[in-house]
Amino acid sequence: MNTSEFLFISLSTIVIFLLLIPHFQCEQRRLSSRVVTTKYGALRGFINSLANRQLQHVEVFQGVPYASAPIGSLRFMPPVTPPHWRGVMNADHLGPVCPQKLPDISNETLALRKMPMGRLQYIKRLLPYLKNQSEDCLYLNIYAPAVGKL
Repeated sequence: MNTSEFLFISLSTIVIFLLLIPHFQCEQRRLSSRVVTTKYGALRGFINSLANRQLQHVEVFQGVPYASAPIGSLRFMPPVTPPHWRGVMNADHLGPVCPQKLPDISNETLALRKMPMGRLQYIKRLLPYLKNQSEDCLYLNIYAPAVGKL
């Protein structure tokens, strides 16, 4: 995979995740009893009961590393296999997002001179998800239909 393909996949994943955020607002969340084994180690996610009763429960694994941190000699290099871990990793919180230059919206009047109201509202909705930024941002969030007895 070359760098441009990797960037496209990474950006596509971020966009898809941000588009799905409103659909995954949880009503109730509890650790899953199921442990999933990957070639890097074992994971335990959580079961998300969605507010929309017509949707089934979802098993969520957040912050799953898919590459080593791009720091030091790995900076600006293609991704490298992540380190293996021992024990069960609780994949129950979002990993950091890649650094972003966000527009200043502290003064809404000035911000609205530079952007439409819809964009301002969209940025406000995203801000809580963009607070934790780091160059070490190579993590996946995996959503799958919950299986077995809940």
